[in-house]
Amino acid sequence: MIQEFVENIEKSIDYSFIVLSSTIQKHFSPALKTVYLKGHLVIIDSSILEIAIFAAGSPDTLSIDKYRFHYMDSTGRMLFRYDNAPHHSEIESHPHHKHTNHKIVPTTMPSLTEILNEISAYIIESHA
Repeated sequence: MIQEFVENIEKSIDYSFIVLSSTIQKHFSPALKTVYLKGHLVIIDSSILEIAIFAAGSPDTLSIDKYRFHYMDSTGRMLFRYDNAPHHSEIESHPHHKHTNHKIVPTTMPSLTEILNEISAYIIESHA
C-alpha cells in the first residue's frame, strides 16, 4: 500500500502540465510500513509547492498521519497551505484546515491532483 501511494504521488507530478521541475525525497521504514515524503515542485509561473507527508500502512490500509501542502509565489509569499497540524481546535474540520492570506478555513485533506488543479485555476485566474 505504501509503494502504491508513493507511485500515485509521482504519477500526479509526472502527468501535471503545470509542474516545471520537482524533487521528491522518500524515506521508507525498513519494513516499508511508513514513508516520509518531502517534495519541492517548481510550477510554470515560478511559484513553488512544498509537500510533506508522513504515511503509515499495512498491505490493505493507508493512513496519512501528517501532511502539509504549502504553496507560495516566486517571492516566497504564502498563497495557501493545507495541513493537519493540531493547532486550530476551533475549526470544525480539526485538525484539517487551509491557510489563506487572511483566514483559516475548514477542509479535508486534498489529494495532490486536487492541489495541482487548484494551482492551475489560480494561475489562470491571476493571468486573466
